Amino acid sequence: MGSVNSRGHQAKAQVVMMGLDSAGKTTLLYKLKGHELVETMPTVGFNVEPLEVPGRVSLTLWDVGGQTQLRASWKDYLEGTDILVYVLDSTDKDRLPEAVAGLREVLDNPNMASVPFLVLANKQEAPDALPLLDIRDRLGLERFQDHCWELQACSALTGEGLPEALQSLRSLLKSRSHLCLQERSEESKKS
Repeated sequence: MGSVNSRGHQAKAQVVMMGLDSAGKTTLLYKLKGHELVETMPTVGFNVEPLEVPGRVSLTLWDVGGQTQLRASWKDYLEGTDILVYVLDSTDKDRLPEAVAGLREVLDNPNMASVPFLVLANKQEAPDALPLLDIRDRLGLERFQDHCWELQACSALTGEGLPEALQSLRSLLKSRSHLCLQERSEESKKS
Protein backbone atom coordinates (compact mmCIF):
# COMPACT_ATOMS: atom_id res chain seq x y z
CA MET A 1 0.00 0.00 0.00
CA GLY A 2 2.75 2.44 0.85
CA SER A 3 5.31 3.69 -1.58
CA VAL A 4 8.38 5.86 -1.65
CA ASN A 5 9.54 7.46 -4.85
CA SER A 6 13.15 8.61 -5.17
CA ARG A 7 12.33 11.34 -7.69
CA GLY A 8 11.32 13.82 -5.03
CA HIS A 9 7.64 12.95 -5.05
CA GLN A 10 5.73 12.68 -1.84
CA ALA A 11 6.23 9.45 0.10
CA LYS A 12 3.00 7.73 1.11
CA ALA A 13 2.70 5.26 3.94
CA GLN A 14 0.08 3.22 5.71
CA VAL A 15 0.53 3.53 9.49
CA VAL A 16 -1.43 1.33 11.90
CA MET A 17 -1.72 2.54 15.49
CA MET A 18 -2.49 -0.14 18.07
CA GLY A 19 -2.30 -0.62 21.81
CA LEU A 20 -4.51 -1.57 24.73
CA ASP A 21 -7.72 0.32 25.41
CA SER A 22 -7.26 3.63 27.24
CA ALA A 23 -3.63 4.00 26.11
CA GLY A 24 -4.51 7.28 24.36
CA LYS A 25 -4.43 6.28 20.69
CA THR A 26 -7.38 8.39 19.55
CA THR A 27 -6.28 11.40 21.58
CA LEU A 28 -2.82 11.08 19.99
CA LEU A 29 -4.31 10.79 16.52
CA TYR A 30 -6.27 14.01 16.83
CA LYS A 31 -3.43 15.85 18.59
CA LEU A 32 -1.15 14.89 15.67
CA LYS A 33 -3.81 16.27 13.32
CA GLY A 34 -3.47 19.60 15.14
CA HIS A 35 -6.80 19.53 16.95
CA GLU A 36 -7.22 20.80 20.45
CA LEU A 37 -7.91 18.18 23.08
CA VAL A 38 -10.99 16.22 22.12
CA GLU A 39 -13.12 14.10 24.39
CA THR A 40 -12.90 10.52 23.20
CA MET A 41 -14.88 7.37 23.78
CA PRO A 42 -13.44 3.86 23.50
CA THR A 43 -12.89 3.16 19.81
CA VAL A 44 -15.14 0.46 18.44
CA GLY A 45 -13.55 -0.60 15.17
CA PHE A 46 -11.17 2.06 13.91
CA ASN A 47 -10.61 5.72 13.05
CA VAL A 48 -8.67 6.63 9.92
CA GLU A 49 -7.15 10.02 9.15
CA PRO A 50 -4.70 11.38 6.58
CA LEU A 51 -1.68 13.17 8.04
CA GLU A 52 0.85 15.29 6.18
CA VAL A 53 4.28 15.21 7.79
CA PRO A 54 6.89 17.87 7.00
CA GLY A 55 9.41 16.56 4.50
CA ARG A 56 6.99 15.45 1.79
CA VAL A 57 5.51 12.50 3.65
CA SER A 58 1.82 11.63 3.51
CA LEU A 59 0.55 9.13 6.07
CA THR A 60 -2.74 7.33 6.37
CA LEU A 61 -3.12 6.66 10.09
CA TRP A 62 -5.36 3.83 11.23
CA ASP A 63 -6.28 4.02 14.94
CA VAL A 64 -7.56 0.55 15.83
CA GLY A 65 -9.65 -0.13 18.94
CA GLY A 66 -7.80 -1.89 21.76
CA GLN A 67 -10.51 -3.41 23.93
CA THR A 68 -9.97 -7.09 24.71
CA GLN A 69 -12.78 -8.28 22.43
CA LEU A 70 -11.44 -6.19 19.50
CA ARG A 71 -7.84 -7.39 19.66
CA ALA A 72 -8.70 -10.63 17.84
CA SER A 73 -9.41 -8.50 14.76
CA TRP A 74 -6.07 -6.62 14.86
CA LYS A 75 -4.65 -9.09 12.33
CA ASP A 76 -7.21 -7.83 9.80
CA TYR A 77 -5.56 -4.38 9.74
CA LEU A 78 -1.96 -5.48 9.20
CA GLU A 79 -1.78 -6.28 5.49
CA GLY A 80 -0.04 -3.46 3.66
CA THR A 81 1.24 -1.82 6.83
CA ASP A 82 4.38 0.26 6.32
CA ILE A 83 4.86 1.26 9.97
CA LEU A 84 3.30 0.15 13.24
CA VAL A 85 2.78 2.67 16.03
CA TYR A 86 2.19 0.87 19.32
CA VAL A 87 0.88 3.10 22.09
CA LEU A 88 1.46 2.31 25.77
CA ASP A 89 -0.06 3.92 28.83
CA SER A 90 3.07 4.72 30.86
CA THR A 91 1.02 4.86 34.06
CA ASP A 92 -0.62 1.43 33.68
CA LYS A 93 2.10 -0.74 35.23
CA ASP A 94 -0.34 -3.59 35.96
CA ARG A 95 -1.25 -4.08 32.30
CA LEU A 96 2.24 -3.63 30.87
CA PRO A 97 2.74 -7.43 30.50
CA GLU A 98 -0.57 -7.57 28.59
CA ALA A 99 0.59 -4.71 26.35
CA VAL A 100 3.90 -6.49 25.69
CA ALA A 101 2.02 -9.67 24.76
CA GLY A 102 -0.16 -7.66 22.36
CA LEU A 103 2.87 -6.11 20.68
CA ARG A 104 4.56 -9.48 20.38
CA GLU A 105 1.44 -11.03 18.82
CA VAL A 106 1.16 -8.21 16.25
CA LEU A 107 4.84 -8.44 15.30
CA ASP A 108 4.60 -12.23 14.95
CA ASN A 109 1.98 -11.82 12.21
CA PRO A 110 3.42 -12.77 8.77
CA ASN A 111 2.24 -9.43 7.33
CA MET A 112 4.53 -7.65 9.79
CA ALA A 113 7.78 -9.31 8.70
CA SER A 114 10.46 -6.58 8.88
CA VAL A 115 7.87 -3.79 9.31
CA PRO A 116 9.44 -1.06 11.46
CA PHE A 117 7.60 0.07 14.57
CA LEU A 118 7.45 3.02 16.92
CA VAL A 119 6.44 2.52 20.54
CA LEU A 120 4.90 5.67 22.01
CA ALA A 121 5.10 5.72 25.79
CA ASN A 122 2.10 7.99 26.34
CA LYS A 123 1.00 9.86 29.46
CA GLN A 124 4.56 10.80 30.42
CA GLU A 125 3.20 14.03 31.96
CA ALA A 126 1.72 12.01 34.82
CA PRO A 127 3.77 11.90 38.03
CA ASP A 128 3.42 8.11 38.29
CA ALA A 129 4.54 7.42 34.70
CA LEU A 130 7.23 4.78 34.26
CA PRO A 131 10.52 6.27 32.99
CA LEU A 132 11.38 5.47 29.38
CA LEU A 133 14.37 3.27 30.32
CA ASP A 134 12.14 1.11 32.55
CA ILE A 135 9.62 0.77 29.73
CA ARG A 136 12.36 -0.24 27.29
CA ASP A 137 13.64 -2.89 29.69
CA ARG A 138 10.18 -4.26 30.46
CA LEU A 139 9.27 -4.44 26.77
CA GLY A 140 12.44 -6.32 25.88
CA LEU A 141 12.66 -4.49 22.55
CA GLU A 142 16.10 -5.97 21.84
CA ARG A 143 14.43 -9.29 21.00
CA PHE A 144 12.85 -7.73 17.87
CA GLN A 145 16.09 -7.73 15.89
CA ASP A 146 14.35 -8.32 12.56
CA HIS A 147 12.53 -4.97 12.89
CA CYS A 148 13.76 -1.40 12.97
CA TRP A 149 12.17 0.22 16.00
CA GLU A 150 12.16 3.37 18.08
CA LEU A 151 10.79 4.16 21.53
CA GLN A 152 9.53 7.68 22.19
CA ALA A 153 8.11 9.32 25.32
CA CYS A 154 5.09 11.52 24.68
CA SER A 155 1.97 13.11 26.09
CA ALA A 156 -1.25 13.26 24.09
CA LEU A 157 -2.51 15.89 26.55
CA THR A 158 0.37 18.36 26.29
CA GLY A 159 1.72 17.42 22.84
CA GLU A 160 5.18 16.89 24.32
CA GLY A 161 7.20 14.37 22.30
CA LEU A 162 4.88 14.46 19.28
CA PRO A 163 7.23 16.42 16.97
CA GLU A 164 9.90 13.82 17.81
CA ALA A 165 7.37 11.04 17.15
CA LEU A 166 6.73 12.44 13.67
CA GLN A 167 10.47 12.59 13.06
CA SER A 168 10.70 8.95 14.18
CA LEU A 169 7.96 8.02 11.69
CA ARG A 170 9.89 9.73 8.88
CA SER A 171 13.08 7.96 9.92
CA LEU A 172 11.37 4.56 10.12
CA LEU A 173 9.75 5.11 6.72
CA LYS A 174 13.19 5.83 5.25
CA SER A 175 14.56 2.66 6.87
CA ARG A 176 11.63 0.71 5.43
CA SER A 177 12.19 1.99 1.90
CA HIS A 178 15.94 1.41 2.16
CA LEU A 179 15.34 -2.15 3.36
CA CYS A 180 12.89 -2.77 0.50
CA LEU A 181 15.44 -1.52 -2.03
CA GLN A 182 18.08 -3.82 -0.51
CA GLU A 183 15.73 -6.81 -0.66
CA ARG A 184 14.84 -6.09 -4.30
CA SER A 185 18.53 -5.76 -5.16
CA GLU A 186 19.32 -9.09 -3.47
CA GLU A 187 16.39 -10.78 -5.24
CA SER A 188 17.55 -9.50 -8.64
CA LYS A 189 21.05 -10.85 -7.99
CA LYS A 190 19.57 -14.29 -7.36
CA SER A 191 17.63 -14.24 -10.66
